[in-house]
Amino acid sequence: MEKVIAGYTVDVTEEGYLTQMKQWNKEIAEAIAKELGIHELTEGHWKVIEFLRRDFAETEKVPTTRRIKNVGNIPTKDLYDLFPDGPVLKAAKIAGISKPVSCV
Repeated sequence: MEKVIAGYTVDVTEEGYLTQMKQWNKEIAEAIAKELGIHELTEGHWKVIEFLRRDFAETEKVPTTRRIKNVGNIPTKDLYDLFPDGPVLKAAKIAGISKPVSCV
């Protein structure tokens, strides 16, 4: 289905995850973040988002919390501080990648 986010028409799942990674941009990320209650994306947020996008492009899988910590060098505490209440779910949505398979 299609949805307009930050003035861009994008393809999304019923839960609002982008289905075409190439349709993503930083304005869309900021708009999705606001929808999720994150009012400003800081340098720390962008570090996570950029890692998720890079890792997803290489592996075609959404990285787990452990992989974000070990490969992305992002402490789990920081991940939860930046993206409270479901950090990988929120970060993946903002990063314009698929919903993590392990998350309900």
